[in-house]
Amino acid sequence: MEPKKNPQQDLNKKSSMYFVFGLLLVLAMVYVALEWKSFESDRHIDEAMNTNESEIEEDLVEKFKIEEPEVKQVLPQEIKIEENDAEIEETEVISSEADPETEVLEATDLEVIDVPDEVEVNWVTIEEVPVFPGCEDEKDKRACFNDMMQKHIRKNFRYPELAQEMGLQGRVSTQFIINKDGSIGTIQKRGPHELLENEAARILSKLPKMTPGMQRGTAVKVPFSIPITFKLQ
Repeated sequence: MEPKKNPQQDLNKKSSMYFVFGLLLVLAMVYVALEWKSFESDRHIDEAMNTNESEIEEDLVEKFKIEEPEVKQVLPQEIKIEENDAEIEETEVISSEADPETEVLEATDLEVIDVPDEVEVNWVTIEEVPVFPGCEDEKDKRACFNDMMQKHIRKNFRYPELAQEMGLQGRVSTQFIINKDGSIGTIQKRGPHELLENEAARILSKLPKMTPGMQRGTAVKVPFSIPITFKLQ
């Protein structure tokens, strides 16, 4: 059976050539459109150039005319001289150097006042340790003191939320002073982060007033050290 179409007259053979030709034509038109330039009329430039120079100068002189400031004459104030008969008291300067008439005090004439030093006795060597409230009747007051301290820490312990979010944990070494009146004095702390240190100091600041420690029958300051551990579950 013979084909109905003539292969020599098939238009699809040259379709790619026609496509390339059309694409080049479109690109040429776009290039001409982008490179097209238009210029404004120079009529206003000519009008400005034809302006009379004398008119411009007159306008500038009127606009920038400088007014001279009025100078006011200022007269000096009248100076009055008044007589003052008041007497002037002279300051007498007394020499601090010793002379033959200077009285010299002997050592026996001086009163010596003894100022007692602040005594601080170590927790281990003190004769009578401070007594935590509730341990007055206990025989071993040291052990009772340690137990009551642990209870106080567990009762007032609050793990800082920000420290939990940051994943902070560790041991905070603390030391505080039990004053001669039984109050809590200076609190020192050292730990892995300031948030944990501040929480440890807050717990110790809530300690109750205690019976002060005694050394040779006298109330003394007693330092006490205890670690507080912060551990995430």
